[in-house]
Amino acid sequence: MNLKPMKELLQEAHLNNYAVGAFNINNLEFLQAFAAGAEEMKAPLILQVSERIIPYIGLETVSRMTEAVIKDRSIPVALHLDHGSRFESIIAAIRAGFSSVMIDASTKEFEENIEMTKKVVEVAHSVGVSVEAELGTIAGTEDGHTVEEKNAMYTDPDKAKEFVEKTGVDALAVAVGTAHGVYQGKPELDFERLHKIKRLLDMPLVLHGASGVSDQDLKTAVKYGVNKVNFNTDFQQAFTKRVKEIFAEDPEVYDVHTYCGPGRDAVIEKAKEKIKILGSSGKAW
Repeated sequence: MNLKPMKELLQEAHLNNYAVGAFNINNLEFLQAFAAGAEEMKAPLILQVSERIIPYIGLETVSRMTEAVIKDRSIPVALHLDHGSRFESIIAAIRAGFSSVMIDASTKEFEENIEMTKKVVEVAHSVGVSVEAELGTIAGTEDGHTVEEKNAMYTDPDKAKEFVEKTGVDALAVAVGTAHGVYQGKPELDFERLHKIKRLLDMPLVLHGASGVSDQDLKTAVKYGVNKVNFNTDFQQAFTKRVKEIFAEDPEVYDVHTYCGPGRDAVIEKAKEKIKILGSSGKAW
């Protein structure tokens, strides 16, 4: 498959001060929309699947669909497993042809997170697959795991430096005030903390839970060193909103293409919007 290791995309972004959009595949229409939107914007693209959706769609299915959709695209694309919490899922993704995986042991004790991450890095790097890890815990629900806002822990910059040195990860997801899912209020990002982490690590940083974060805050996060930004909820809402509009116009509609097509178009426009905000438009090499 014509996939790039995510490390390559993020190193370019790190060196040139922009961020690559990481968009979650929920079905074929989402995959088609992301590829079309990124191609139109001439932007690098990270397609990702969360561990939660594996039973619904299947890793092999995602891999084969991605291969078919991107084979004639001119943009660099990485295929990434998002929030892999089980070693078995990570190995399965690598075997299915994914070019990047995330080991999320952020809910574990610091030393256990290091040990689990080192194990994944050793295996993944041996076959040219990139690795993302997470330090700190982000509020909200992801893959069926919920973290209350009061229990969310921001990433400690010094711990982050130690973590990266001991694990050798290619990208680090940091907790600086975002949340998974739909926000109940306005997110307040700790840009000072983000800036300090970037200075200490001098490597690609990842922002999870970006749906619902203001355009200006996203631009500021990129300015302070974020190079990969994860979106999912925004795209789901755009797709669902358009489908609901179709049914409101004609409740008797049953032809799947007549509502999935417009839903896909809505996701294309939302993808282009995010790419522009992140500064990755025109950065496909």
